[in-house]
Amino acid sequence: MWDLVIVGGGPAGLAAGLYAARGGVKKVVLFESAVTGGQITQSGEIENYPGLTEIKSGLEFMESWAPQAQKFGLALESAEIASVAKNADGFFDLLTAEKEKITAKAVIFATGSTPKKAGFEGEEEFFGRGVSVCATCDGFFYRGKETAVIGGGNAALEEAIYLAKICKKVYLIHRKDGFRATPSAVERAKAEANLEFVLNAKPVKILGDAQNGVTGIRVAIDSKGETDINVPGIFVFVGRDPKNEPLRDGKGGFICAMNDRGEALIDLKMRSSLEGLFAAGDIRAEASRQVVCAAGDGATAALSAIEYLERKRG
Repeated sequence: MWDLVIVGGGPAGLAAGLYAARGGVKKVVLFESAVTGGQITQSGEIENYPGLTEIKSGLEFMESWAPQAQKFGLALESAEIASVAKNADGFFDLLTAEKEKITAKAVIFATGSTPKKAGFEGEEEFFGRGVSVCATCDGFFYRGKETAVIGGGNAALEEAIYLAKICKKVYLIHRKDGFRATPSAVERAKAEANLEFVLNAKPVKILGDAQNGVTGIRVAIDSKGETDINVPGIFVFVGRDPKNEPLRDGKGGFICAMNDRGEALIDLKMRSSLEGLFAAGDIRAEASRQVVCAAGDGATAALSAIEYLERKRG
């Protein structure tokens, strides 16, 4: 039996592993089925992490995180966790996709979320080379330039407002003439003089090439037909899907409290409604979706898990 199982190998999971192992948890393991490091490894450039004095790719930035945690005793396993459930003895039973059963006294769930794709031509091809899903991460690279934002929810409008503060002009492209965002967010967006609404418009394809990356986007506007918008940066915000499948209870619900988007509801100590289960990073509600915040979540979750294990042991 493991003292602590961490599910997810991004910044939140690895920070949790480091703090748990260094904090004295003897048997702690992290399960990750994909590349250790999480979504940030897909980022072309990172320069906003405190203490980072040179620009690094996401892959370079994360390459030392796992070895650091392993140095203190964290075990790493390459496996997908398919389900998590609490048994009658108060422990957790986890099942891998290969049907291997793991038992743990406590679990930190840090699987994150995945940005939804808008589904137009070139979106994946140019990801990281002009197409982004994080304005606060990559907006700086377009300071004083023109950019486009795709989406009509709160996230899209908030990111468009953020970009309008630093970019020469921002085109907000939305497939309808109304928004899913709150009225206050819409009003704040309209107040930005350099933010232009392109409504009833659907993205058709990214314009660009291998040498220059993105040079623009072609959109189909209901009243005008297809038109090209020349921008070097495009930000896609059409929603996110929390990676919450292992937390489903098999009865149409979840083993812990979730919001209507399927994100874990936790307290300030990263504790879920199910005792012994903690959530950190983008899987939790109200996550900031920044590496530094995810790492802080992971550290907090680990400290709370240590407290929980000591209380159970005592």
